[in-house]
Amino acid sequence: MTNRKSFALAAVAAAAIIVPATAADARSMRAVGSSTVYPFAKAVAERVARANPKLGTPIIESTGTGAGMKLFCAGVGQRFPDVVNASRRMKASEAKACAANGVTSITEIQVGIDGLALATARSTGLSGLTTREIYMAIAKTPFGKPNKARTWKDVNAKLPAIPIRVYGPPPTSGTRDSLTELILTPGCETNGSMAALKKSDETKYKAICHGLRQDGAFIEAGENDNLIVQKLAGNPNTLGFFGYSFLEENPGKLKGVSINGVAPSYESISSFKYPGARPLYVYVKNAHANAIPAVRAFA
Repeated sequence: MTNRKSFALAAVAAAAIIVPATAADARSMRAVGSSTVYPFAKAVAERVARANPKLGTPIIESTGTGAGMKLFCAGVGQRFPDVVNASRRMKASEAKACAANGVTSITEIQVGIDGLALATARSTGLSGLTTREIYMAIAKTPFGKPNKARTWKDVNAKLPAIPIRVYGPPPTSGTRDSLTELILTPGCETNGSMAALKKSDETKYKAICHGLRQDGAFIEAGENDNLIVQKLAGNPNTLGFFGYSFLEENPGKLKGVSINGVAPSYESISSFKYPGARPLYVYVKNAHANAIPAVRAFA
């Protein structure tokens, strides 16, 4: 279900078109942002082009949510993106940056629900983990102590002695924020002392609960989720986090790994039973929508 919410960051008249009307003649629509939303945005762009040939094909760039927000919020005018796709909601700090640069009228559109899926090659002898086990495996300092775990068996004696090697998103990605919020934080907070630490020293709490290993156990794979799919398929016993659609498209190569006993699936994600379920968004720069017809058609 599509949910639209106007997001007025300052009192600006909707009729105050800052982009020249001739912008429509200068270029087509440009969207940046989430690699997770990218394939869906690309499909919409192609539909816009088929239905409205005179508007041109909207340009969709996979930059990651964080990097996309920076580009989107940098200003109003032809050289700035019209739309940003996001695998998480716009942060207050990003809204503030937008307002400071004159991007003061934005429309938020929730375009669907996705799952931050954990997957591996079909031949891997690992089918399920808990948020606590994932946290203990890839956190830099689980519960405040250096991470010495080398295999999953080191994390839990009931797990196989497979080396810990997990591909995941970089800091610029909204998927990284989702990994932190939906998986690492719940795993970290299974230790009761962490909740107390959050109240007494939030900086230390974030370092312990959100910091990831840099010794090769966790590997930043960039903004290309298809690359993670290829890495997992070619390297059994490795695991990776990415948008559920990439798992759904590769059933012959990969299998989902259950988290807290719930497997990633259309049903478990749409019901939010799967721990990695999250909403997806598109943000539209209203001033550009008034000047570039393709923006409104895309929205």
